[in-house]
Amino acid sequence: MHGSRKVTLGSAMIDQAAHVLVRLAPRSPGEADDEHDSGKERFEMSNNRCKLIRTIIGACCLCGMPHIAAGQSNVAAPGAAGSVPEGPAGMVWVPAGEFTMGWDGPEARYDEKPAHRVSVEGYWIDATEVTNGQFRAFIEATGYVTTAERPTDWETIKIQLPPGTPKPSAEVLQPGSLVFTPPDHAVDLRDFSQWWTWTHGANWRHPEGQGSSIAKKADYPVVHVSWEDAAAYAKWAGKRLPTEAEWEHAARYGQDGRRFTWGDEFLPGNTHMANIWQGTFPHRNTGGDGFRYAAPVKSFPPNSIEIYDMAGNVWEWTADQFNPGDYARRVEALEGGTCCSNPTGPVTTADPRNPYAKDSRVQKGGSYLCHADYCESYRPSAKMASPPDTGMSHLGFRCVMTPRPKSSGVDSRRRSASIRPAAPTTEVNGAWPSPAR
Repeated sequence: MHGSRKVTLGSAMIDQAAHVLVRLAPRSPGEADDEHDSGKERFEMSNNRCKLIRTIIGACCLCGMPHIAAGQSNVAAPGAAGSVPEGPAGMVWVPAGEFTMGWDGPEARYDEKPAHRVSVEGYWIDATEVTNGQFRAFIEATGYVTTAERPTDWETIKIQLPPGTPKPSAEVLQPGSLVFTPPDHAVDLRDFSQWWTWTHGANWRHPEGQGSSIAKKADYPVVHVSWEDAAAYAKWAGKRLPTEAEWEHAARYGQDGRRFTWGDEFLPGNTHMANIWQGTFPHRNTGGDGFRYAAPVKSFPPNSIEIYDMAGNVWEWTADQFNPGDYARRVEALEGGTCCSNPTGPVTTADPRNPYAKDSRVQKGGSYLCHADYCESYRPSAKMASPPDTGMSHLGFRCVMTPRPKSSGVDSRRRSASIRPAAPTTEVNGAWPSPAR
């Protein structure tokens, strides 16, 4: 793959994203995939070491990251009800409102239930996923180094793993990220290693590994960004990551209670509404919607308020921690009420796919790898979650911004704080942290 060094991983790290890895196979540039190649060393790993490799997937360091900015605009909140304020360039106003969050239909997974009523205040949201061009401006302005580009700190990694997990080889600890590498034949869909490859040198600049490039792709969504990278970008841009409720409200706007962001019909008027997998996953993608991998933003119709790609293309990080019991607890806590107001997600993480991770963040929207026979995660209620150091070739983000209330600055800060998720704070004298060693 473009001269990259690759490590094939095995097991279940992605629910469409992988979470437990079972096989490790270092490869040199140009090596064939022949299982019997004498120049290749392949071995089976224990479950503990599988979990280790999954954690390392983002070449992460949980320390040394700035906190999330409040994401509050200096533009005042709208006056008359229903008015649309003039906001920041490239953002869409999402009016305050109430909607049904979650899904109780037959397609729903355990973490989408129960459906319940939620209300949110108005906010601006990026009309598109953050693009390579936008992310490059951030990098050039700050000198920031993304998670996938940093040397990996074993001391930081091991606290997320089962006690006694052995330290891996230096080969495994090299910076990199997960790259989708489709097989050329049908495979066991329980073995995610058949289509995900840990690739040294893969990052936002080189989405397929060393030798690949984002040249002429300034309008494609940036990928291989961790939650920490997304939060750092949002802070720099004066924005923040959306709560899961804000994300789903924006996605569903005008289509409350519908299966998709555009309604209930999958192909209305025989029109492809999202960039998703066409064919047989994971080995045959017909590209029937015009794309086999990520597409430039705005390649598909927007939703009812002109927001693009809230279904398919790439997964998007949100601010919320993941806990599958959160919806049920919300409903129980309503105390006779009918609506949950401005939820910010659970206080703590409980992710059965990553049981040792103390922090796992929700992702929404699905990606170009989603297929009805496999996950159908392009539905607005669907979600995935990963530790905040994770990066993959189908994972990006977009930001939101809260308007400044008409009241005092003190109240303004309180309002923004009420929706700001907790995150490690290590910014020193206003400077960006250097890569962890």
